Amino acid sequence: MELGLLAYGAYLPVRRMQREAVASTHAWFNPGLKGLGKGERTIANWDEDAVTMAVEASRSVLEGQDRDSISALWLASTSLPFQDRQNAGIVGDALRLEPSAMTLDVASSQRAGTTALMAALGGNGEGASLVVASERRATKAGSTQEMTYGDGAAALLVGQGDVVARLIGARTEAVDFVDHYRGADGEFDYAWEERWVRDEGHMKIAPRAIAALLENTGVAANSITKFCYPAAARGVAAKVAQAAGLPNESVADTLQSVVGETGAAHPLLMLALALETAEPGDRILVASFGQGCDVLLFEATDAIRTKRPVHGIAEQIDKGRKDENYARFLTLNGLVTVEQGIRAELDKATALSTHWRNREMTQRMMGGHCTACGTNQFPKSRICVNPECGAVDTQRDEAFSDKIGKLNSFTADRLTYSPDPPAYYGMVQFESGGRLMCDFTDIDPDRQPEVGMAMRMMFRVKDYDSKRGFRRYFWKAMPTKTEEI
Repeated sequence: MELGLLAYGAYLPVRRMQREAVASTHAWFNPGLKGLGKGERTIANWDEDAVTMAVEASRSVLEGQDRDSISALWLASTSLPFQDRQNAGIVGDALRLEPSAMTLDVASSQRAGTTALMAALGGNGEGASLVVASERRATKAGSTQEMTYGDGAAALLVGQGDVVARLIGARTEAVDFVDHYRGADGEFDYAWEERWVRDEGHMKIAPRAIAALLENTGVAANSITKFCYPAAARGVAAKVAQAAGLPNESVADTLQSVVGETGAAHPLLMLALALETAEPGDRILVASFGQGCDVLLFEATDAIRTKRPVHGIAEQIDKGRKDENYARFLTLNGLVTVEQGIRAELDKATALSTHWRNREMTQRMMGGHCTACGTNQFPKSRICVNPECGAVDTQRDEAFSDKIGKLNSFTADRLTYSPDPPAYYGMVQFESGGRLMCDFTDIDPDRQPEVGMAMRMMFRVKDYDSKRGFRRYFWKAMPTKTEEI
């Protein structure tokens, strides 16, 4: 059996900050930002982070897959929310993976995504491995990074079998070339001058790594169909391709104009987008730069035509929602201090013992199914809620996170505290049985909720405990597309 990619997918937040709004706000201080003020970038909602976006990217990959067969989960990011709590463990829990699946965080470099992918491809071949990279990087207001970064995640299922792309080879060059860094207590990246990074870094390290891979695999440079090389600076990817002898037409769009650069996730995001349009026999070279360079070469198989994601990256890019409210972006990212009112002063301490006891309900969204009468209910309890049944201790686990529900009732509340008011919440009735009073997220101001509309569940941040640095996760409802019903 061949080793390679079994499935691929990605998640992009729905909102798109219009760069012109950012550039015009800072024109009084830094008119140079005007040159970057074209296009848009993805921005995460207040309840999204690297963990929640990793969950959503992974869910798109796992549609139709046997989750019990996954033996490992690799989570790559430089913006993980916890420094001493395994973030991959949270993702694995939300995805309902078996506890025997190995989980591992990979961090500290923009190469983290490709490094995790290379490690997974070099595994022992027992079961499939899920590799997911996700980023929500903090930036200073009015910085170049604020204009060029983006938020998002990409996921790949790696293993042996009916692969959509087989691995031809991989190569890494580890070089402690410091183009930017962030110390242990640092909040923002510190970056060096772009021309020096381009000439001394990209142009000397990446072509060398690509040439070594092509020589080792015996693949001709002119046979590469698609070259995926994330670099926010204009023209860098094309120059690297030229230096490595790759065809000009192979250079893939970096998505800088519509997404921005999603850090460690971006090589995998570009790879996933290349696979969406690939034909059998296409050779896709993906490379990432960050204290060296990782390079991987894949060849699409016949399965690429029949195993496309249900909702691909191109579709997510097309359905992004324009956002010109730069003041909200600054507020939700903690870049300005605003008066939040006394309702925001609640102590949000989490009892870890309660958190542990309720983990099946809160993180895995596990409800109950009565084996006596067939009734579903959420949460699971000892007694069946069916008044005609009322059986005791007859319930087995029933997962609710992937179920579609109908909106029964809702409220838009401006009295209770929400980081992004109004707070939407209401009752969702699941079509297979069971109901839940829950928060809503990503409500479109131009399309308010309507009773009867279809809702799907999203893994999101419930709230932050700013005093203790803890964040609780739970599932929220959002309007879904009618074709998903």
